[in-house]
Amino acid sequence: MGKVELDINQAIRIVRLALDEDIGSGDVTTDAVIPSDARLRVVIRARTPAVVAGLPVVRLVYRELSTSVDIQFYAQDGDFVGAGAILARIEGPARPILTGERVALNFIQRLSGIATLTAKFVEAVRGTKTTIVDTRKTTPGLRLLEKYAVRCGGGKNHRFGLFDAVLIKDNHLGVLGGISSNPVAYAVKLAKQKYPELKVEVEVEDLQQLDWAIEAGADIVLLDNMSIDMIRDAVKRAAGRVQLEASGGITLSNVREIAETGVDYISVGALTHSAPAVDIGMDFE
Repeated sequence: MGKVELDINQAIRIVRLALDEDIGSGDVTTDAVIPSDARLRVVIRARTPAVVAGLPVVRLVYRELSTSVDIQFYAQDGDFVGAGAILARIEGPARPILTGERVALNFIQRLSGIATLTAKFVEAVRGTKTTIVDTRKTTPGLRLLEKYAVRCGGGKNHRFGLFDAVLIKDNHLGVLGGISSNPVAYAVKLAKQKYPELKVEVEVEDLQQLDWAIEAGADIVLLDNMSIDMIRDAVKRAAGRVQLEASGGITLSNVREIAETGVDYISVGALTHSAPAVDIGMDFE
């Protein structure tokens, strides 16, 4: 796939926090046993098939530790690689290479896991109109990188946070239920008045709420934990007047059937909260 952009300035902030967490006052083991003039050459290797994500973050880790560490990459983020593939070769002073090993691998293993799982969901709905999107169910502090990894896997990002789109959820509607007999329309009206430049999405649990959201002019309706039959009915009822997103209980075994109902988006929390890390190691060469 094409190059996926990463906000490097924000990524540096995350990398520095990770290094500070791991190194603290110093890498006492490396300082004690590795001569200051020792040199090292290693490769980063995928031990299982994977979609790669996080290589630029590896570079940032070593840039923070030493300007003398040289890295050559043999893949780019978004590539599918087989077991045994060399992703990068690292050469230079041994101390910073060893000190940065765990942090660098933590990032690339975690992010490649997300990209790999995302790619499986994207492949499962191939040929339908549906786009796979992520959620805000991310690791605190790592959202920027985890949502980047979703893009590396071919998925798209939902809203980044609470600030860049309106999503009226069931708890919002629950509060408004004591104020209006049609809390959906009431909430959509308020949101569009306050933030006319933002998309307004409403989470609904039944077809009555769907009708209210369409009539109120919502841009997107999130069909929350609906059965396949209900989702099909919702698609027919909406008749293209509003974009539809299915969410809740999405797995690789049911995502294709849901996509074939005709929804525009399927949001999958598992992309970021349950993706297993990929087995990627650093080996002597």
